[in-house]
Amino acid sequence: MKLEDHPTVQRIQLKTLPSVPRRKESLDAGWLKQLVLDAGADDVGFVEIGRPALDDQRQDILKAFPHTKTLISFVVRMNREAIRTPARSVSNTEFHHSGHEVNDIARSVVQTLEDRGIRATNPAMGFPMEMDRFPGKVWVVSHKPVAVAAGLGMMGIHRNVIQPKFGNFILLGTILLDAEISESSQQIDYNPCLECKLCVAACPVGAISADGDFNVSACYTHNYREFMGGFTDWVEQVADSKNARDYRGRVSDAKSASMWQSLSYGANYKAAYCLAVCPAGEDVIGPYLSDRKMHLREIVRPLQDKEETVYVTKNSDAEDHVAKRFPHKKIKRVGNSLRPNTIGVVLSGMPHVLQPGKSAGLNATFHFTFTGHEQRQATVVIREQKITVKDGHVGQRDLHVTADSQTWIGFLRKERNVVWALLRRKIRLAGPLKLLVAFGKCFPR
Repeated sequence: MKLEDHPTVQRIQLKTLPSVPRRKESLDAGWLKQLVLDAGADDVGFVEIGRPALDDQRQDILKAFPHTKTLISFVVRMNREAIRTPARSVSNTEFHHSGHEVNDIARSVVQTLEDRGIRATNPAMGFPMEMDRFPGKVWVVSHKPVAVAAGLGMMGIHRNVIQPKFGNFILLGTILLDAEISESSQQIDYNPCLECKLCVAACPVGAISADGDFNVSACYTHNYREFMGGFTDWVEQVADSKNARDYRGRVSDAKSASMWQSLSYGANYKAAYCLAVCPAGEDVIGPYLSDRKMHLREIVRPLQDKEETVYVTKNSDAEDHVAKRFPHKKIKRVGNSLRPNTIGVVLSGMPHVLQPGKSAGLNATFHFTFTGHEQRQATVVIREQKITVKDGHVGQRDLHVTADSQTWIGFLRKERNVVWALLRRKIRLAGPLKLLVAFGKCFPR
C-alpha cells in the first residue's frame, strides 16, 4: 500500500485543525495568557528563548526540547497558613498538593496546544527529575530565573521568588513552547523583598546570612534530608548496620517512620521556615505592617521555639549555628551526601558548599592540576570568607596540588585515604601541607 492511500493519511489530509489566534506567524499573547489562567494558574508571563537571562540554561532547555522558541512561566498560589504552621505534615501536604496542581495545569495547557497543532512540553515542577545526572544538574529547567525574567517576581534574600501580590507563597511552573508570541513579558522594576531578615532569624541551620550569602549545603542537608542525598545516607546506615539492634542505635524509630512516610507519600521538607515567615507581597504584608510584634509572636517564634532534630554535617557552620542559636533543638550529625562524581562537578560545586565560618582567616590561592581520566587545571582563591574558581592557573599560587582525578574524587567521597594517596604520589603538593588541611576544613565532610 502506498503511504498516500493509507486510511490514516487520508483522514489527516481532510482534517482541519482548530483555529488559533495569530499575529504575523506568532501566537496572540492575550489569548495564550488567558488559556493558562483558565487552566488554573494565578499569574503568567512569557520569555523568548534568546533572552540573555536564559544564557546559562539555554543549552539544557534546547536539549530537552529543541523546538523551544518561548517559555511560558506561571505561578500557583499556596495557602499561607498551611505553610506557616509548625506542624510540618500540614505544610508538606500543601506543598505536595500545590505541586501536583502546577503539573496538572502545565499538562492541560500543553494538551490544548497540541490539539491545535502547536508543539509544547511541560517539564516537572519539582520531581521526578533526571536522576541519572545526580549529583549534577538533575532538573530540566530552572523555574526561578525564568519566572523573574517573565516578570512574575524577584528573588528575595532567601533565594525564593517573591510575587508582588502573593508573596513567596507560590510554586512555579514552566512550559516550553514551539511558537513565538506577539508580546513577551519584562522583568519588574523593583524587588518585593523587604530585607526584614526574618528568614535569617528563622532558618534553623543558618543557611541565609544577613549579608545575603546562602549556604547551599546547610539547607540541603537539613531541609532536604529525606530527598536524594538524605535517602542515600539512610540506605548506607541500613547497609552498615550489623543487625536490627545496631540499626536502631543508628536510626530512631521516629526517623525510620519519617523516611517511610516520605517514601510512601512524597518527600517531606524538614523546614522551609524561610517561606513561612516572609511578610512580603500585597496580599500578605497588611497584618505585618499593622502589628510586627504579633507577626513575630504568632509566626516566627513558634518555628524558632520548636523542639526538633536538625541535621548537619560534622564541623560545619550549620552545626555551630544550631548550638549557638537554638540550643533546645537536637543536633544530628549526618554524612555529606553531596558526593561529586567528576572533577567538573567538584569545581562547579565549590562556591555552593564553602563554609564561610570555617574559612575565616584563610587567605590563599590554590592551583590544581588534575591528571589521568579527567585532565583539567583550575585556580581556587579563598579570601575573606569568599571563594572564586577559575579555569587554568591564574596568579601566584600558595599551594599547587597535582592529583590523579579519580583519586581526588575518591578522597572527596571518603572512598580513598589522603595519606595513602600522598604516599603513593597519587596526590602531590608543591607548598605547605597545612594549607591543604586548611582548605579541606572549608568544605563539609
